[in-house]
Amino acid sequence: MKLRKGDRVRVIAGKDLGREGVIMRVLPAKNRVIVEGVNVAKKHQRPQRATMQAGIIDKDMPLDASNVALVCGSCGGPTRIGYRFDANGKKVRVCAKCRGDI
Repeated sequence: MKLRKGDRVRVIAGKDLGREGVIMRVLPAKNRVIVEGVNVAKKHQRPQRATMQAGIIDKDMPLDASNVALVCGSCGGPTRIGYRFDANGKKVRVCAKCRGDI
C-alpha cells in the first residue's frame, strides 16, 4: 500500500466524491484507509463508564484505498505515486505527474 498516515487525499469514487481530507489511519490488511471528515456514519453510543458520553456520535468509517488519490503538494491535484532512489540509496515517493518529491 502506497498511502501513509498523514497524507492528504481526495476521494475519487463513492458518495463523498471530490472531498479532501487527511488519512488518520491505514488498514493494510484490509486495503482500507480512514480519512478525517469523509465517510462519516452516525453511531448510537451507550455510556460504558462514568466519564464516557452517551448519545449519537459521528464516526469516520473506512474507505477502500482504491477510492482515494494522493494530492500532490506542488501540482495541487490528485495523482498516482511512483518511487525513485535518492543519492543515499533511500527510497523516495514521487508524484507521477510532476516528478516532485512527496
